[in-house]
Amino acid sequence: MNRTENGKRPVNVAILGATGSVGQELLKLLDERKFPFANLKLLASARSKGSTIPFKGKQYPVEEANRDSFAGVDILFSAAGASVSKELALLAVEAGAVVIDKTSAFRMEPSVPLVVPEVNGHVLEGHHGLIAVPNCSTSQLVVVLKPLHDLAGLKRVIVSTYQSVSGAGKKAINELEQQIKAIVHNQEYPPSIFQKQIAFNLIPQIDQFLSDGYTKEEDKLIQETRKILDLPNLPITCTAVRVPVVVSHSESVLCEFEHPISPAQARVALAASSAIEVWDNPEENLYPTPLDAAGQDPVYVGRIRKDTSSDTGLHLWVVADNLRIGAALNALHIAEYLLEHNLLRQPVVN
Repeated sequence: MNRTENGKRPVNVAILGATGSVGQELLKLLDERKFPFANLKLLASARSKGSTIPFKGKQYPVEEANRDSFAGVDILFSAAGASVSKELALLAVEAGAVVIDKTSAFRMEPSVPLVVPEVNGHVLEGHHGLIAVPNCSTSQLVVVLKPLHDLAGLKRVIVSTYQSVSGAGKKAINELEQQIKAIVHNQEYPPSIFQKQIAFNLIPQIDQFLSDGYTKEEDKLIQETRKILDLPNLPITCTAVRVPVVVSHSESVLCEFEHPISPAQARVALAASSAIEVWDNPEENLYPTPLDAAGQDPVYVGRIRKDTSSDTGLHLWVVADNLRIGAALNALHIAEYLLEHNLLRQPVVN
C-alpha cells in the first residue's frame, strides 16, 4: 500500500461536476496542496462523457455520473447542481464514500454538518458520510465573524454583498465578457443568464425572490451563518448584489457587539486567524479589492472602523476569491481535516 510522507495512505477521490468552474478549481488545488490521492475519477453529465481533462501530466477521462460511479471512492467532491447532488450524493454515501457537497441540497438538514473548518471543524467528528459546504458569500463572512464573536459577542449583523459573476458559473462569465464586447461595438447582447444586463451594471437580485421580499441568496447567507456559528437567534440581514466582476466576492459588513470593541482590537483578533489577512491602512490606500483576492487563499479584511451610529458597532470590508475560499478551497480544507483526524468512513491507518 502506498503511503504519504505523513504515514497515511493516499485516498481514492472523485469530483462530480469536474468540468465546471468549481470542479476545475478543485483540480488546481489538489495539485497546489499536494493532496494525497491514489486514484482520481472525474464525473460530469452525459454531454461531457468521452472528453478528457489534463492533470499532473496525464489525461483523465470524464465519465458520465450514475449510481454505479462510486465503488471504491473514499471522498467525493460534489460540485454539480443541487438536483444532481440530491440524486447521487446519498448513493455515494451508501457506497462508503464521504461526500463533501458544495451545492445547497443538504446545507440546512439538521443531521448534515455545514462546515468551514477554520470556524467549526469540530462538528466533523459527528458526520455520517455527508458534509455540506456553505454558500460562497457565507464562507468568507463566517471566517471573519467568528474571531470577533469570540472577542466581544455578536449582537447584530448587517451585510451587503457585491458578488462576482463566477458565482453563477462559466456561462455567466461568458455573458459578462460578450456583453462588454457587444456594448463597446454598439451591438446588442440581451441577457440570458442574468435577469438584466450585467455589463456596466449592478443587479440587486441573486436567485429567486421569496414571499418576504428577500432573495434565496440572501436567505442562504442568513440561515447558514446562524447554523455555522451555532447562533440560531442571531439578528442578521442581507442585501445581495451581482456586480460586473469576474472573480471574488466583496462584502460590506456592519457588526454590533455585546461589548465595545475598538478597530485596533478587531485588527489584532482578525490577524490572529490563519485564514485572514488584514489590509487596513487608509493613509496609504491599503484595502482589498476583488482583483487583489483573485487566485489567493486568504479572506482579506480592510476599512475597519467604528460605526458612528452605535457605541458597540464596527464596519468592515471583506473580500475573497469565491471559487477558492467560497467553494473549492473550503471543500479541500474539509477533506484535509478528515484525513488529519482519521474521519473517513473507512479509516486511514497510520
